[in-house]
Amino acid sequence: MDPKLDRDVADLWSTLFDIVTDGEKRLAIHFEAHQLTPPQFYVLKTLSENAGACRIGDIARHHHLTSATMTGLVKRLEAMNPPLVRSRRNQSDGRSVDVVLTAAGQDRFVAVQRGLMNQLRAVFGLLPDAERRDIIAKVRQYFTVFSQQFPL
Repeated sequence: MDPKLDRDVADLWSTLFDIVTDGEKRLAIHFEAHQLTPPQFYVLKTLSENAGACRIGDIARHHHLTSATMTGLVKRLEAMNPPLVRSRRNQSDGRSVDVVLTAAGQDRFVAVQRGLMNQLRAVFGLLPDAERRDIIAKVRQYFTVFSQQFPL
């Protein structure tokens, strides 16, 4: 056993845990201010990243949810005033349902994203450029090594 390595692992775990739990709380507050739950935001994000439309089953798989759970999420997004998404039968496969981001959904996603980026900008702006680049490089390096060693 390497006591220094054990100490560093415990310190990193504690720091990562604090970052994740604090981030989850902050995100939940931010989403709530925009009348969204975290899963609803992630649906909007997925649609935005897929040119505004995606099969409901693909969204469910991407978020490790059942199609029934995703259907409920989509129905709640459709029921908002104004609707943030709409459903339609897939044109090439009538058994599939596509979820389409509405203009209101895109606007809501952009508003949430802008708010989150403004918070990050405010904090990151306090650091010199070299320190920001170093943090990004180290986090990327850690994530790359970790995901290679322990793939999902």
